[in-house]
Amino acid sequence: MNETILRRLGNLLSVKSLVTLILTAVFAVMAVRQDISQEFMTIYAVIIAFYFGTQARKTREGEGGNGQS
Repeated sequence: MNETILRRLGNLLSVKSLVTLILTAVFAVMAVRQDISQEFMTIYAVIIAFYFGTQARKTREGEGGNGQS
């Protein structure tokens, strides 16, 4: 169990995850201020879609799928 927790914490420290977490924090601050621009929303949506898309592919490959649609 501890090994699983350490592995997941290590994965959170990847560059992709750090960028996603930082952008999410910036999005939250901008949402509270009600100051979200259309350009930021577009960039944020692309990055979040990429992050969750790669996570879904990794999960599918881990379950024995071939990762192709």
